[in-house]
Amino acid sequence: MSGGTLCYKMLNVMCPMHVILNRNGDIRFAGPTAQKLLPDGSLVGRSFLDVFEIKRPREIKSISALREKAGMKLHMQFRDPPHRELKGVLMEGPEVGQMIVNLSFGISVVDAVQEYKLTAADFAPTDLTIEMLYLVEAKSAAMEASRQLNRRLQGARIAAEEQALTDTLTGLKNRRAMDQVLADLIAEGECFALMHMDLDYFKAVNDTMGHAAGDHVLQQVSKIMLNEVRSRDTVARVGGDEFVLLLRDVEDPAIIDQIANRIIKKLSEPIYFEGARCEVSGSAGTTLSSNYPVLTADNLLGDADVALYESKYRGRGRHTFFSEDLREKERDPALASSRTPIVKHA
Repeated sequence: MSGGTLCYKMLNVMCPMHVILNRNGDIRFAGPTAQKLLPDGSLVGRSFLDVFEIKRPREIKSISALREKAGMKLHMQFRDPPHRELKGVLMEGPEVGQMIVNLSFGISVVDAVQEYKLTAADFAPTDLTIEMLYLVEAKSAAMEASRQLNRRLQGARIAAEEQALTDTLTGLKNRRAMDQVLADLIAEGECFALMHMDLDYFKAVNDTMGHAAGDHVLQQVSKIMLNEVRSRDTVARVGGDEFVLLLRDVEDPAIIDQIANRIIKKLSEPIYFEGARCEVSGSAGTTLSSNYPVLTADNLLGDADVALYESKYRGRGRHTFFSEDLREKERDPALASSRTPIVKHA
């Protein structure tokens, strides 16, 4: 084995990212890693200064000037896109006029490894680049594990918040969620209708057929209500058999009345539980946000409840809009006493 061949083999192992120049500055040999830097063309046979632009020291414009900087750190970049920046150091080779340049990616090694698809085998075993890559890989793995944990925690938080705003029996929004949506609607100044609806004769179902039957009825009622409103509307269960519907962007009483009557009609149809017939009906009262110069949640809910009471007073299974006349009825002792007392949930 000749001395030159042995030298090349040693360089390939100890400095796999090196190039060897002849006295004219032409690249006569490139280490295995250096050869990967130009996947579309060979380094060998090209002038070193045609391939690389020496950025520092700036005065290097010729091979003779380059030779004078032996032992100094060189900052360079490929002349061709993507203009990858490199570091290097040049030393005189064992043959006359020969120069050896050992190249390095410097701090951009991580990007370069990805760009050129390099592995640990492309670097000298003692190269600190290997340690850096291991640290980067470990950091990436730790960051990915952290991201996954954060995603799981975020998902758990969202699920917990959703659960806190959901009625567990029916899957509808609960009172807390309804309060939030109502507050948002008031703050946004959006026109909407608030409908308060509850079930007639529900207590009889619970008393005669048991709570399992009552729960089944509530679940079926919830499905009916959801099917009759739009996805952007809100249906909330706010009590045992009490529901609040918030209908967005609705001002036409005729449309609201149609929605209420469709729900009431479907609620009047028998619901079967384990072969037994459960019969309930629905009563509803609605107030419109456009009725108020100043909106408050208490006024809206209170007036919808007044309208609901009027529906029950007039025979149940019907829908009533709130009006100032109904408020006067509530305030007038004579009119109020003329009403037949209604047992809630009866």
